[in-house]
Amino acid sequence: MLQTTIHKTVRCTGIGLHSGKQVEMTLRPASEDTGMLFSVRNGSGSSFISPKPNLVVETGLATTIGTGKDTVATVEHLLAAVRGMGIDNIHIEVDGDELPIMDGSAAPFVYLLKQAGVRQLNKPSKILSFKKPVNFEQDGKFIKARPYTGFRIDYTIDFAHPFIGRQRMVMEVTPGTFAKEVAKARTFGFLKEVDYLHANGLALGGSLDNAVVLDEYGILNAEGLRFKDEFVRHKLLDFVGDMAIMGQPIMGHFEVFASGHAMNNEFLRYIDANRDMYLEELVLEPAKTKVAEEMEEASMNGLGVIPSVA
Repeated sequence: MLQTTIHKTVRCTGIGLHSGKQVEMTLRPASEDTGMLFSVRNGSGSSFISPKPNLVVETGLATTIGTGKDTVATVEHLLAAVRGMGIDNIHIEVDGDELPIMDGSAAPFVYLLKQAGVRQLNKPSKILSFKKPVNFEQDGKFIKARPYTGFRIDYTIDFAHPFIGRQRMVMEVTPGTFAKEVAKARTFGFLKEVDYLHANGLALGGSLDNAVVLDEYGILNAEGLRFKDEFVRHKLLDFVGDMAIMGQPIMGHFEVFASGHAMNNEFLRYIDANRDMYLEELVLEPAKTKVAEEMEEASMNGLGVIPSVA
């Protein structure tokens, strides 16, 4: 399986979740072994950040990565789209210190990536694989991972709210399933939390336009839900994005209960610190994996997968 990047540059603008101000983002093709590279533009120039578990500096409202004084917030939805759509290398330019929240899902980013097209490069993919099972638990919550040929997630949430309750979703993550099953699922929150955040000058860009908001009894969004179980779908989406911060695709079967951004990152830090025990790097020579088959099908259906040019 060959590494991939996007075929052409695409741009978008939107509101930042934290500042409430307009944010511009540009996605550019990148060469082999670049990975996901952020270029954060500020008043004095640009700084570069490659996602790594130990560079996560905030997990409150969203996942924020940074080096020193330079940070970029709300990265998980874009990273989920990049990883979910099978893109290995991409250059992400950000005008400011956060990505646009868009509609609170990964669907706008999937649309952008489809507009950009996917191009195969000339080097085989490098993927991290589990050598043995790992069980990471905290206060009744857990992330369990075991060796598996693919990227499979079994995710359960349990909220003491009449409109959410206990929800479970099991999915093999491929470009097709990601785009169809979880990309459109929006982030969600509770009205009392939103009121508190706004009153304290936080999440100024958060609104019913980019989140599902619930009061004590139900949903405040007039259009309702996009899926009956949109809540667990979005948590699964977040998990895909947070796992992308490892810097390389991870192959494995993940069973997750009630985790969030903070625990996702603590899990990554743990397996990263114990790589020799749990992980090995595999070089995947071109072969008919499920992801490769879907990318080939996308090419035939005009979704922009373009073969490498020597």
